[in-house]
Amino acid sequence: MSRSHILTLHCDDRPGIVSAVTTSLFEARCNIADAQQFSDEFSGRFFARIEFTSEESDFDATALSGVLDSLGAEWTLRPSDYRMRVLILVSQQDHCLLDLLYRWRTGDLAMDVVAVVSNHPKRAFERVLLGDVPFHHLPVTAESKAAQEEQLAALFRDYDVDLVVLARYMQILSSELCAQLAGRAINIHHSFLPGFKGAKPYHQAHARGVKLIGATAHYVTADLDEGPIIVQDVEPVSHRDTPEQLVRKGRDIERRVLADAVGYHLTGRILPNGATTVVFRD
Repeated sequence: MSRSHILTLHCDDRPGIVSAVTTSLFEARCNIADAQQFSDEFSGRFFARIEFTSEESDFDATALSGVLDSLGAEWTLRPSDYRMRVLILVSQQDHCLLDLLYRWRTGDLAMDVVAVVSNHPKRAFERVLLGDVPFHHLPVTAESKAAQEEQLAALFRDYDVDLVVLARYMQILSSELCAQLAGRAINIHHSFLPGFKGAKPYHQAHARGVKLIGATAHYVTADLDEGPIIVQDVEPVSHRDTPEQLVRKGRDIERRVLADAVGYHLTGRILPNGATTVVFRD
C-alpha cells in the first residue's frame, strides 16, 4: 500500500541538489506530489520541502539518506499522516487555548493534544471545554520557579511531547528549558516584535495612537520575545477604538496567527535559517 511522506532539508547551496534528491526518489519508485525550494543568497543556504508517495508504506530511506548526507544536509523525513503530540501552556487568558482546541477537534489542526498546563487552577477555565484532556495546575512563584520548571520538563518527557505551544502563557522560561525545547516551542506575542513589551500592551498602543495592531508567532529562545519569527499579521485601528476594543481585535489576531504557525509546524513547512525561518506556505 502506498504512503505519503514529507521530506525537509537544508544545506549549503550548490548546483545539483534538486537533481540528486529527486533522482534518488525516482530510483526508489516514488512519486513527488508537491515540492518547494528556496535558495537564500544572504546565508548561502538551500531549503526544500518535498511531499512524495512511495509504493511501500514502510519506505526504505537508506539510499536517500546517503544522498542527503553526501550533501551535508540537515533533514527530516516522516509520514504525512504523523500526528504530533502537542502540550499547551496557558495562563489566565483562554482565547488562544479555546481556538486551538476547537481547531483540533474539528480536524483543522491534525495533532494530538496530550495535556494542558497552567500556572492557574482549573476553575479559571470554566469557559473551556477540556473534556478528557489532562489538565495540570503548576503554580509558580519567584521562589518555586526552578522546581516548577522541573515539573514542566518531566511532563514533556512523560507525554513524549513533539511540540509545546505557549497560548498566552505569561511566564518567562529559563535559558535551560528554552534550550531543551529549541525548535519545538511556539509562542504568541501581542505585537509586532519587539514593540510594546510588558503589561497592558494594547493600552500602551492606544496611548501611542497606533494605526495598526498586530501579533507575532515565533519559536521560543532564551532571548525574550526575540526568537525566529514564523507568522505575523496586523489589523487597522483608529482614534475611535478604545483600549478595550483594541484588546478584542488583538485577541482575534493572536488566535489566527498562532493557529497558522502551529499548522505550519505540524505539516513540516518551517525550516530554520539562523535567526529567521523559511516558511513554505500551502
